[in-house]
Amino acid sequence: MRNKPKLDLGLNAFEELFMTDKERVEARLPKIYDIPIELIDDFPEHPFKVRMDEDMEQLIASIKEQGLITPVILRPKEKGRYEMVSGHRRKEACLRAGLAWIKAEVREITHDEAIIVMVDSNLQRSVILPSEKAFSYKMRLEAIKRQGMRGDLTSDPLGPKLGTRSNQEVAAQVGDSKTQVQRYIRLTELIA
Repeated sequence: MRNKPKLDLGLNAFEELFMTDKERVEARLPKIYDIPIELIDDFPEHPFKVRMDEDMEQLIASIKEQGLITPVILRPKEKGRYEMVSGHRRKEACLRAGLAWIKAEVREITHDEAIIVMVDSNLQRSVILPSEKAFSYKMRLEAIKRQGMRGDLTSDPLGPKLGTRSNQEVAAQVGDSKTQVQRYIRLTELIA
């Protein structure tokens, strides 16, 4: 029988009171589930394209031979469906390899947290188009700004609000300069 993800509210269970430290650590490790691919929806406005190139062909061959080694990351949606956060290429490769189920870690995260995870995982690719980088930086910047919005602050006694230094934060996280991040984001304003 397939593992079914359960909601973890972060509360101590009665059983946890009697666990050893080793058992508690093991209980907090990510759980990997087999999820039907048909229940997985793509991330909305995903800026990275899934291309059929030599890398994809190698991934398909590897999955046919050894199965999926690295699980994808999903977040639960309504009606028993899931949203792909990280692993669009692996999902496509599994489909092309003829698999109906995919190994996945299901995380309870917000949309903005999902954007940051999606961008981080995709920036590790060997080949990234400038347009993909541009839209991913823009999505990440907007997510960081939304997480740091505070409507109750009117002055600046302890430093600038998060929204005013988000470009610097994105630059530090992705390894590009603040100016380079701004240049990439300007690419998103061009006509397609």
